[in-house]
Amino acid sequence: MARRIKLLISGRVQGVYFRYFTQKKAKQLGVKGFARNLPDGRVEIVAEADHEPINQLIEWSHKGPITARVDQVEFIDIEIDEVFTTFEIR
Repeated sequence: MARRIKLLISGRVQGVYFRYFTQKKAKQLGVKGFARNLPDGRVEIVAEADHEPINQLIEWSHKGPITARVDQVEFIDIEIDEVFTTFEIR
């Protein structure tokens, strides 16, 4: 059964290829959705997959790529309202 979450990542996460590495990790895990920069300096990730791949993406997001510094990760489960066919950078 699919689970969809929204993650908000704070820290030094913009300008350090966070979205690119998130996309790479998501594709490796079979997760669909998107990652985008927010005006307040955070990165937003909306992701959908079975529970285990989602849990692995959440765990990965607490570290991110080596170039990033993750200070905080917030996430909530959200309703599925849009069909994703891949994981994209917006």
